[in-house]
Amino acid sequence: MTAKSNKKKITSQRRDGYYSRLTPKAVSRTRSDIATWQSALKAADNIDNPKRVRLTQLYNDIQTDALLASQIELRRNALLGTSFSLKKDGKLAIETERLKTPAITELTIHCFDAILHGHSLVELTTSPAGDLAVNLMPRTHVIPEKGLLLYSVDAIDGVSYRNTPEYGTWLLEFGSSHDYGLLNKTVPHVLFKRFAQSCWSELCEIYGIPPRYLKTDTQDPAMLARAETMMRDMGAAAWLVIDENEEFQFAQGANTNGDVYRNLISLCNSEMSMVITGAILGQDTVNGNRSKEESSLRLFDKIATADRARIEGCYNHIIIPALVRIGYLPEGLTFSFDKEEDPEKMWKMVTDILPYKDVPNQWIKEKFGIDVVDKQALSMPTDLSARFFA
Repeated sequence: MTAKSNKKKITSQRRDGYYSRLTPKAVSRTRSDIATWQSALKAADNIDNPKRVRLTQLYNDIQTDALLASQIELRRNALLGTSFSLKKDGKLAIETERLKTPAITELTIHCFDAILHGHSLVELTTSPAGDLAVNLMPRTHVIPEKGLLLYSVDAIDGVSYRNTPEYGTWLLEFGSSHDYGLLNKTVPHVLFKRFAQSCWSELCEIYGIPPRYLKTDTQDPAMLARAETMMRDMGAAAWLVIDENEEFQFAQGANTNGDVYRNLISLCNSEMSMVITGAILGQDTVNGNRSKEESSLRLFDKIATADRARIEGCYNHIIIPALVRIGYLPEGLTFSFDKEEDPEKMWKMVTDILPYKDVPNQWIKEKFGIDVVDKQALSMPTDLSARFFA
């Protein structure tokens, strides 16, 4: 919908919500390891006072990994790139272009992110212009096990959002109450990958250039100072003058080239890809082949299909009923993703059926963008045909 149509459609107005009352807190970034992850899980598993603050911060931290971020974007974009429609009694009720608004896109993203994080709590408000606004409640402020929304991360008590009148209309909940999501399965692999990269970079720093040493009289301050100056400046000069009693040599470097770290990084990348996309897509350039990539794409398509089915359920049972109550959408609508078509397969079907059936020219133009006209029938001159059949 356009901004103008939104003003007419939204009958209920809600300027300020719970989101504006939350108190943010500075995030302390420290080096994370497996002990950090285990401690965060223990805090989230606490029956009396479950807190996901450290676990959520850890999730935000590991998403800076390049491969993990790319795999998440690949799966999310496969969902956002699929066209959808709202139908009533099996017929298109609202033009799709009118639904391509930031609010609808954000709702789809937050619903999908519940798969990664396990839970999402979203609040709807209206702007002064009458447009629909979507705010994701910070996961550090939400305790889904108890249905609490904390105004401050350090608070003990909060708002029981499931018992508020806004729940189901202005407050929408996606996911499970006790699910840590797919990101929890990728945490150890990201941490081990960082460890391997750190060790590998240290190996390059120490043994990238062979260590050098200079034998001199360390009891003579003048010779020691002269030796230190020569060794310090050698990186730029690459030459030095030594005394007959001094000896300069290069030490033998490490015998390894980092294969142990490369293998660990490769393993972690593969495991992360398996968790998020169900297959290793386009990464193995040494052992990869076409059949392997095609089978991986088929597995990924099944995951994308399941994601679309999950999002359809969220829209039809949670989002659309809420948007109907606030007057954003009319009643009786059903959300569904459009069925994807394979152009190559469809073109082959068209060419196969042309000798037996007629295909409308306008349909071919709409589907394939090809301007087509009917063939002109061949006709023979009248005198020639008369002579031929005489």
